[in-house]
Amino acid sequence: MQQVFDHNPSRMQPTPVIAVFDLGKTNKKIFLFSESYELVWERSVQLNETIDEDGFPCENLAATVSWVMASLQGALAEKQFEIRALNFSTYGASFVHINGQGDVLTPLYNYLKPYPESLARQFYNQYGPPGDFSLATASPALGSLNAGLQLYRLKHEQPELFEKIAWSLHLPQFLSSLFTKRFYSDITSIGCHTALWEFAYNNYHPWVTAESVLQKLAPIFPSNEVMNADVQGHALLCGAGLHDSSSALIPYLMNFTEPFILISTGTWNISLNPFNHIPLEKEELQKDCLCFLSYQGEQVKASRLFAGFEHEQVVKKLSAHFTVSPDYYKSIEYDETVVGKIRTTANATSFSTLDLSGFGDFTTAYHCLIMDIVAQQKHSTALLLKGTPVKRIFVDGGFSKNTIFMYLLAEIFPDMEIYAATVAQASALGAALAIHSRWTEKPIPSDLIELKYYASRPSL
Repeated sequence: MQQVFDHNPSRMQPTPVIAVFDLGKTNKKIFLFSESYELVWERSVQLNETIDEDGFPCENLAATVSWVMASLQGALAEKQFEIRALNFSTYGASFVHINGQGDVLTPLYNYLKPYPESLARQFYNQYGPPGDFSLATASPALGSLNAGLQLYRLKHEQPELFEKIAWSLHLPQFLSSLFTKRFYSDITSIGCHTALWEFAYNNYHPWVTAESVLQKLAPIFPSNEVMNADVQGHALLCGAGLHDSSSALIPYLMNFTEPFILISTGTWNISLNPFNHIPLEKEELQKDCLCFLSYQGEQVKASRLFAGFEHEQVVKKLSAHFTVSPDYYKSIEYDETVVGKIRTTANATSFSTLDLSGFGDFTTAYHCLIMDIVAQQKHSTALLLKGTPVKRIFVDGGFSKNTIFMYLLAEIFPDMEIYAATVAQASALGAALAIHSRWTEKPIPSDLIELKYYASRPSL
């Protein structure tokens, strides 16, 4: 099903804009941003998956390419806009393998596809035990989520096919190549749990050369540069594309010079510290920390918490137990009295081990759940604070709208300034901002991010 939105009435003079494709695994979107980064036009679609040769679900790349091409043509046909530039932001851990003529050779394999245990053992036996290797590449051992190991698998399971590969492109760079006919890699895609990059040496890990993978990886193109593209007679400036996690951080890096941590909340709560340049330590790795590279090639240390998923599952149980609607929790505001009662009566234990019959009402039970999640959040985020000058924490995504979460977070980090942050379409906006100076002479607006400050307790 496709949605179409038009935020901008027709004008006599066409509005200069940048087009950005923002592709998630489920939702595919195209946005047009004005020179002041107002979102003026968008389209979105959900495409059904297909299956690979093993019957495992994967991206329907042909359908995605078809939609991308048609959507840009549709945007170019909108006479009230003058599209000057184009960029891409997509999910990571995704390679498109092409031959010398640019033909796609394989399915776009799903990063959730199970990785053969025997092949993983062979890899780590040759290139170091998982703990040491993961530390060097700042990539927890995650199977197919370590995108580099997808290439290792191809080489050893389908060697004849591997030999035919001219370039293995991450999804953003593949999309860019459709319009530029040029093949590049991008540091943000390489540097995010791919097991390709050795952070201490700021270069590819030696295994990449040893396995003849390096020759399949295109030269690295700067994230803030552009190439020329011609789309049906329209001359466009085209970026090489970015990994969406790195892209979503760009609006914050451009708007704030004081050190900060961003907690991006959704299914995962991912804490990001662009100001922690201390090499990843074994203890951090064991506690689900990793590193990736910013669009400037700088280390960003990150920690993960499966909080959004936990919240979703428990809320379903609470809603059923107390016979309320699944969205009822959204009406619950922070109540200091309820928090105080829980602290004087509840044992220090995980919410998941508590008996729901011990709660008299939904509000108390829900406060208790969020208190448990915030306690976990403290440990996750604190891993990134050591040795850094950070004094601000920004929270975006679903939990930023949860007053219980926000006030409790302010309480457990009393020396920090805590803000709920709202950025419209952050990953797409980041991809536009990355090439800002190449497509417009106007300054970057200072109000791209809406902030709401939270003290340790609400003012009365």
